[in-house]
Amino acid sequence: MTLVQVFETIWETFQSKDSALQPMWDYVRLNHSETLRSPLFPVILTVASYFVLCLPYLVCDINGKKWPAINRYKIQPGKMPTTAMLLHCSGVTLYNHVLLVFPAAVAQWMWRPPVPLPEQAPTLLELAGGVTGNLLLFDFQYFIWHFLHHKIRWLYVTFHAIHHNYSAPFALATQCLGGWELVTVGFWTTLNPILLRCHLLTTWIFMVVHVYVSVEDHCGYDFPWSMSRLIPFGVYGGPSKHDVHHQKPNTNFAPHFSHWDKLFGTHADFSYVKTQ
Repeated sequence: MTLVQVFETIWETFQSKDSALQPMWDYVRLNHSETLRSPLFPVILTVASYFVLCLPYLVCDINGKKWPAINRYKIQPGKMPTTAMLLHCSGVTLYNHVLLVFPAAVAQWMWRPPVPLPEQAPTLLELAGGVTGNLLLFDFQYFIWHFLHHKIRWLYVTFHAIHHNYSAPFALATQCLGGWELVTVGFWTTLNPILLRCHLLTTWIFMVVHVYVSVEDHCGYDFPWSMSRLIPFGVYGGPSKHDVHHQKPNTNFAPHFSHWDKLFGTHADFSYVKTQ
């Protein structure tokens, strides 16, 4: 077999309808169908993911300067969240989800009843492409939304100001949002996979990935494994860029990537931020 034939075989296997995810998908589809089709499943998935993913950063914040090896990565080491700040953000998050997100999920179920779970799992390429596409689409939508809410004072004061109560972000501040903002974010997160015709598994993984990168953007730590350090060429913003936004609110409006801020002249580097 020639080298060309080897690559053709690999590519055909990669493109094959027999996804590597099929055994796992068959298991959850056949054994947990009712749970997965519930209108509350995506809400429970994202809320549970949020608090689980916040937990490691919360431990770092609570221990603070007791862990010099961790604290050295704190972007603003002189500004640690207090217990009152952590409780306030947790309370706002739970309040918004109980009174807004859960009712919206039930309303969505009435508008768009659950459909049978597809028998075929997505290929790895479809999953990766779907998650990336959703992140890029959301990045564009939120950049516009965020920009307008900083430029129009009534929008900022009425809806977005609560998120800027803290000039030094921390993980639990990620979803410390006004109700309108949380509903808008949830609407795009739900609608975009439908627009991109994503598989349900791709949709759920996107939701968890989106929660992760949002928490990381607000965590207040610039660890070596941060997405901005793993993704080359400066195309991804990450926690340092978003930290700058909380210090200089008219910069770095995009939630994840850097290209929109660079195109519109609102990009600000984080070199001036004290990192030790």
